Amino acid sequence: MEIKTKEISKDEMEVTIGNITLVEILRVYLNQDSAVVFAAWKREHPTENPILKIKTKGKTPQKALNNAIENLTKDLDGLENDFKKSIK
Repeated sequence: MEIKTKEISKDEMEVTIGNITLVEILRVYLNQDSAVVFAAWKREHPTENPILKIKTKGKTPQKALNNAIENLTKDLDGLENDFKKSIK
């Protein structure tokens, strides 16, 4: 998967990720963070990778994205554990 980051300012960045599903999930998790002022993605054309734009206040966008990834990972680990318990 291709990932490119572009820092626009200390409070704003864009991330290009080659998976539209992952971009949407990260957008949802980013918008749960009170330090995130804006998180949305766009795609210029269906053949191009989506661009996730993040604006923050009081936290760097890199930190906000890292926190979103950590929270997503915790939720997925919990889901995996619940699934394993249910099939025993």
